Amino acid sequence: MRVAALYDIHGNLPALEAVLAEVEEEQVDLIVVGGDIVPGPMPRESVAALLELSVPVRFITGNGEQNILAQHRGEELTRVPERFHPAMRWVADALAPEHLAAFAGWPLTLSLELGGLGMVLFCHATPRDENELFTKITAEDRLRPIFEPTNAALVVCGHTHMQFDRTIGGVRVVNAGSVGMPFGKPGAYWTLLGPGLELRHTPYDLAAAAQRIKATDYPPAAEFHVQNPPGEAEMLKIFEAAALR
Repeated sequence: MRVAALYDIHGNLPALEAVLAEVEEEQVDLIVVGGDIVPGPMPRESVAALLELSVPVRFITGNGEQNILAQHRGEELTRVPERFHPAMRWVADALAPEHLAAFAGWPLTLSLELGGLGMVLFCHATPRDENELFTKITAEDRLRPIFEPTNAALVVCGHTHMQFDRTIGGVRVVNAGSVGMPFGKPGAYWTLLGPGLELRHTPYDLAAAAQRIKATDYPPAAEFHVQNPPGEAEMLKIFEAAALR
């Protein structure tokens, strides 16, 4: 079975459209969406595009979906900085009721047996929590207690928007990258699995995407930098300061 892992789309519909076109060419058997379709500038359109695909799709929840559900329930967003609260309210209001209902039913993890790779566990951040931070340079001794008990041959995650492929104990751990909001080189990042594993990068028309995003009413649309995203070194420093201890 061939599987496309799409993570951290963040409402960037132009990036999603480009990746889906490439995924179609690969003739995959399944798409796994690894969380954080939202928040972002085109949330309703992005969710709808995935729910309406003809190829089978399996979803897991990310911290983005969990925060939007909390916002919809009127709960305090303690994990979201105050300056992003207007964006969360805007996204929650923009989504259709059936989209929110779908979010509520998505699991935190998904396990699949893939030929050539063995048992693969998909999660958003870590197997135990959709909010935890770690990167390609986080010390292995801090991560082994989280990944070794999974008994998976491979764990596919996202959350930090930077691709990597590393080994933690006896477990191969891959960050699939971010479709819609990567850090580093612009473009859309995703991963193709079975029977091998390929970290993929899909270019798309960044200038046109920026114009489409600016044309939305998304409150932080001006800060959504598809053409000049933050650099990887900068973000590694920020994330490592908050990484697992």
